[in-house]
Amino acid sequence: MSKNKHMTLDNRITIQGELDKGSTFKQIAVLLGKDCTTISKEVRKHILKQKTGSMGRAFNDCLINFKRQCRIHSSCSHCTARSNRPCWSCGKCMEDCLSYVSYPCKELLKPPYVCNPCRERSRCSLEKSFYRAAHAQKEYDMLKSESRSGFAVSEKELLHLDSIISPLLRNGQSLHHIAVHHGDETMLSERTLYTYVKHGLFSARNLDMPRIVRMRPRKGKKSPFKVDKACRIGRTFEDYQAFMAENPLYPVIQLDSVEGIKGGAVLLTIHFVQQELQIAFLRAANDSRSVIDIFEKLYMELRPDIFLDLFPVLLTDNGGEFTNPAAIEYDRQGNQRTRMFYCDPGVPSQKGSCENNHEMIRRCIPKGIDIGQYTQEQISLMMSHINSYTRPNLGNKSPYDVFAFQYGQKILDVFGLKRIPADEIILTPKILNNNK
Repeated sequence: MSKNKHMTLDNRITIQGELDKGSTFKQIAVLLGKDCTTISKEVRKHILKQKTGSMGRAFNDCLINFKRQCRIHSSCSHCTARSNRPCWSCGKCMEDCLSYVSYPCKELLKPPYVCNPCRERSRCSLEKSFYRAAHAQKEYDMLKSESRSGFAVSEKELLHLDSIISPLLRNGQSLHHIAVHHGDETMLSERTLYTYVKHGLFSARNLDMPRIVRMRPRKGKKSPFKVDKACRIGRTFEDYQAFMAENPLYPVIQLDSVEGIKGGAVLLTIHFVQQELQIAFLRAANDSRSVIDIFEKLYMELRPDIFLDLFPVLLTDNGGEFTNPAAIEYDRQGNQRTRMFYCDPGVPSQKGSCENNHEMIRRCIPKGIDIGQYTQEQISLMMSHINSYTRPNLGNKSPYDVFAFQYGQKILDVFGLKRIPADEIILTPKILNNNK
């Protein structure tokens, strides 16, 4: 029996083939020379869910339909437009039907947990689960790649190290001196501390070490700090597209950060794509904790029911400040309040609406300006002017007016926004300089 060896693509192809033939986990384990629990974990970890119907029947996971007892007609316009066909035939009436009762297949609760060997799947209209070798290998490769990126340190540990290292560096001490006298507190080697400083994980920078400044920096790939190294698993742009195909009516909210100077204060921008409304929150540092705190504050101030309506889907880039998605997706009681997805690395155009709106922010805060010199009140005033600016693609209405019409004025008050008369709108640095 082979132990401590990762599954290969050939192993996964064998597993898929044996599952299709109806082999048990024990039989597959004997064939591959592995433990049967290893096969069980492999299958359950890489289940691919598909909402597909059957021959002549659309996807419909309603219990009444499953029992062939549904007699409802014309519960929505789609069915009515098709010569009064029964609702179960289109599969698009589940959200509107008062009799709908979700029914997950009970056979998936026991081994082999997938529909591969099921002889009834060609006649089943429920959600199906499959084990596919190519899908499993893709998820494995992504997990392996994510687990080897970033740094093996939590955000809490990083804050502790920063409180020790940065003040001493600013006092002119070397990392060698700090490592010698604070080894019991940091528990890290001198080389590791140099790496952390080089990649900007501390508030102190290379500029605080005179000898480093004199040396020409070596070329190398930047390794961003990630709170959760596997944060992209199940949250890629491909996953986002699949989710939106199933939920096309959900509004999408795009997130990003706007920097002033490296290592300084930053803005978290939250962009409502449909209304083109963008709000911004001042953060002292570009870390994930500050992003989480902002969403916790919005969750409490808006109330959970309103928050769920406003923020069903979040789309962001791969910045380190967004690498703790679970803390944003779930509240403190473990209830899911949103879904978070990531753009492909190096493709900011996938959230182009947010990026385009940043051009207006840059009119007021050019690159290289320290954002930390402003207050949240000044930032909110700037965003009020930006959101009061009319847009041709909104029918010459402003994002503020469109959002207020759809969601009401009270939510805009929570966001700290107010309507600015058309002739009083300022989109230059003067708007911030006049309000210092």
